Amino acid sequence: MIKFGTDGFRAIIGQDYTFDTIEKIAQAQADSLKERGGKKVVIGYDTRFLSEDFALSVAEVFSSNGFQVFVSKGNCTTPALSYAVKSLGADEGVMITASHNGYKYNGYKIKGNYGGPATVDIIKDVESRFGKSAVLKGKKEFEFLDLTNHYLEKVKSYFDYSIFKQQELKVVHDPMFATSIGLYNRLLEDTFIDVVEINHFKDPYFGGHHPEPIDKNLSLLKAKVVALEADLGIANDGDSDRVGVVSETGEFVSTQILYALLLLHTVRNRKFKGSVVKTVSTTYLADRIAQKEGLKLHKTPVGFKYVADIMLNETIAFGGEESGGYGFGFHIPERDGILSGMLMLEMLMLYGKPLNEIIKDLFKEFGEAHYKREDIKVEGTQGLDLVKSFKEKDIKEFAGLKVKEKDTTDGVKLIFEDDSWLLLRASGTEPVLRIYAETPSLKITDKLINEAKKQIQ
Repeated sequence: MIKFGTDGFRAIIGQDYTFDTIEKIAQAQADSLKERGGKKVVIGYDTRFLSEDFALSVAEVFSSNGFQVFVSKGNCTTPALSYAVKSLGADEGVMITASHNGYKYNGYKIKGNYGGPATVDIIKDVESRFGKSAVLKGKKEFEFLDLTNHYLEKVKSYFDYSIFKQQELKVVHDPMFATSIGLYNRLLEDTFIDVVEINHFKDPYFGGHHPEPIDKNLSLLKAKVVALEADLGIANDGDSDRVGVVSETGEFVSTQILYALLLLHTVRNRKFKGSVVKTVSTTYLADRIAQKEGLKLHKTPVGFKYVADIMLNETIAFGGEESGGYGFGFHIPERDGILSGMLMLEMLMLYGKPLNEIIKDLFKEFGEAHYKREDIKVEGTQGLDLVKSFKEKDIKEFAGLKVKEKDTTDGVKLIFEDDSWLLLRASGTEPVLRIYAETPSLKITDKLINEAKKQIQ
């Protein structure tokens, strides 16, 4: 048995992630897709240990099952793979990646023909077919394509490049030793934006850190921004569907604030119409912005696949989640960390002021929001058991705040009278219990987190 988490199947290489396992998943997907009339697939892979070899094994299985198979010529980002699936008219895609997980892991993501995460029903069907039929191998007829260049040309088409020649800017990019190496240089050549890269060589160990663009992993980026007096720092995760940002003062900008800024930029500056989607762990600023702009707001469980499902069924201007993954209605129903970074640069050029000033304007209009998340390692079902115990409790007050509402969409979320909130949820991809909190005061946010940890212990 295998189980796909919030974003694909992931496991430790050589333990549960083996060629045998991946080939069985590929066969299960091929069986599922054949039953639905599929004939063409696209396969991509990241910079992890053996990712290319795993991808070629998957390609062989699909080829042996009679599919027309396209394989990325070199490693690529997840957004590039997803865009290729849609633009090439493929029926599904496979991305070999473990995203932001540590170097021991690899993964398997399934993409739909629309260029986004496979639906929940497709994932369940693939899971149910795992190991049920013999793996077909022996045929290796597939075509190699440059998916990266194909994708970059599409991203360029979204911008009037004269905006990047309004003033000189310096940006430091941290690809975290992975798939986004060199991409901003290629996107911003012949502009007034000077791109300085760090950690820009392939390292399957990711410099000893998880390739996740969060505060604790970006100390070098923050220092480099300050040392070079840069205007912005951008980091992308292992497969580049997420983004992290550092302001001109070397401070990590919360992914919740990025959600609010990119939402506003999309609907106000770019004037793209449609509804908004957020996951249960995303900022209350989304609610306030949607209300002021007269936009319908959808709320989903954690996982971009739920956001993508809604993007497929109605016009969505913007959708995303707290982990730094954002999708745009004018693009594909997929998180795109590269496009997000480019839009941040476009926003800086439009406003002509430092990012910290733009954030102050955001807080002035919609109120302050200070967010934190802590992950606690757990074993077995311990995380799920802890969440269940909180669900069963009748909690009217927590850390001195009155509870207005309890939301059990995904985990258990306590919403307080001033829109502040605390969420406890077991991760769908890692053996951890996540504690999330957001309030108008950093002091109160810390208080909520600490009280939650105390009660868990």
